[in-house]
Amino acid sequence: MDVEDVDEEEQPVVETEKEARPKKKRKLDEDSTSSEDEREESPKLPSRSPPPPATLPSFPLPVAPKAPSKATLALQGLDKALLSAELIDPSLTLSLDALERPPNEVPILSEKMKKRLTELGISELFAVQTALLPFLLPPQKRHRALYMPYDPPRDVCASAPTGSGKTLAYVVPIVEILSARIATRLRALIVLPTRDLVMQVQETFEAVSKGRGLKIGVATGQHSFAHEQGQLVADQVTKLHGGSSKVDILICTPGRLIDHLNGTPNFSLQHLRFLVVDEADRLLAQSFQDWLSQVLTAIRPPTTKPIPDSLSSLTLAPYHDALAPSWIASIPTDFDDKQEPSCQKLLFSATLTRDPSKIAALGLRDPKYFVVQGGDSDGVHVTEKFTMPPTLKEHMAVCSTVQKPVILFQLLQAHNVRNALVFTKSAESTTRLVRLFEFFKASFCAADGNAGGMSVTMQAYSSDLSASERRAILEKFKTKEIDILVCSDLISRGIDITHVSHVVSYDAPIDMRKYVHRVGRTARAGREGDAWTLIEDQEARHFKMMMREADHLNKLAKLKITEADLQPLLPHYENALRKLKELYGRS
Repeated sequence: MDVEDVDEEEQPVVETEKEARPKKKRKLDEDSTSSEDEREESPKLPSRSPPPPATLPSFPLPVAPKAPSKATLALQGLDKALLSAELIDPSLTLSLDALERPPNEVPILSEKMKKRLTELGISELFAVQTALLPFLLPPQKRHRALYMPYDPPRDVCASAPTGSGKTLAYVVPIVEILSARIATRLRALIVLPTRDLVMQVQETFEAVSKGRGLKIGVATGQHSFAHEQGQLVADQVTKLHGGSSKVDILICTPGRLIDHLNGTPNFSLQHLRFLVVDEADRLLAQSFQDWLSQVLTAIRPPTTKPIPDSLSSLTLAPYHDALAPSWIASIPTDFDDKQEPSCQKLLFSATLTRDPSKIAALGLRDPKYFVVQGGDSDGVHVTEKFTMPPTLKEHMAVCSTVQKPVILFQLLQAHNVRNALVFTKSAESTTRLVRLFEFFKASFCAADGNAGGMSVTMQAYSSDLSASERRAILEKFKTKEIDILVCSDLISRGIDITHVSHVVSYDAPIDMRKYVHRVGRTARAGREGDAWTLIEDQEARHFKMMMREADHLNKLAKLKITEADLQPLLPHYENALRKLKELYGRS
């Protein structure tokens, strides 16, 4: 077969495939034509636009919720009474003569109390006292009674700077009210965190109550348990209903209080008129054998009240206020009046606790809050602000760890720091710093030939010492035989040493409350004082942030010490370091 013949035979096949496509198209046209005829006969439908291509729905991007303000957060869980706290100007003072009421009302202070305060050199009251004394000593005489089961007194929470007179603010009302008692019963209980503070408050009570016949006892564990039992109760053999107290006022630490509640027969709190918790933020933050719940249980009236056979609900013999237990009025009567124990709780602290649960655990009754705070009338901030005495000057110095001891020595020399408390972070640091200073002072004086500004007596004061040793050191410091007391935070709370003019935080405090209680050892009762804080380089950021959050950073003056200032002291400092290393190497 020729090639031409093959081409001619295959060519039509190709054309047929090409023609097939337009045929289909023509067929579709015919179908569409026929369908158009049908559509003419059927009703016309509205035309619709073609559907958009399928896409995912769009959602807004996530947005973080706005955080509540600090003021709003401060309100959460707080007692409503705290929001209406009475704010007191810290500069407020009032003379004893001005503390009077109209002639038809009961005077705030008796003439005997005024005379005693004058003998003690107290001629005017400070801010917290001017507010609390009228509240705790109301004009209605019935509100000064020992027992008020039908109209119990309101509880009190007071926040004021250290050294502002909180102790006297509760000592005076307690002495005034309890002086009316006839029989000796335990009617005032003062709970404090340390033995040293117990001794100080005891001295204040004894001084103010002189001539009133009130009996004051202490329980700190300093003496044997049997000795304390003999001082507190009259009968330890026979179980007496109502107890047999030898004291009207008991000042104690929480641990020893629980020991007597559980182990001393006839030790009872059922007659209690006052429960004072001083340094409340510290005591409430620590359990101390769950002391608070045990004390509150002991104060509550018993579920079943023993009623003498001679009494009945129809013929109740009247009890004198001075003899009745606090729950006596809750014996069933024909009246449905609500009756409660008459114990009044008084909380005092330089820093009012921020934890609402701990305040709630006290079961306060219609509490009244007093806050000594200047420059802000907004009650929202009472839990966020810290008030310092207006006569306090605060300084800070940032330094390296190696330079810190020599900067302290330069501070003693250049700024004549005497009558001072120097705070360290532990008892071991206290002892080490005192020994280093002794070596430094010996080297300095040997080279200079005289004291040359280093005639300073420094002594360690820490928990490593016995109670008698600490007491002896404190007496020497009070009489100025010791110029500088180096201590841990053992005595940073509550101890009132009147002539302290400087406080040095050698180791920076880790929180604001500790700073407040340290610097509060000076500038007390209207006196002037200086607070110095040495901050290591790695601590500076945290310390400044802590101060800024408390709105207090601008109150601290920056102390600049140059290398030229330290140069004369460096040889003696190096000698002291070498001797200290040898001492600890031998030990």
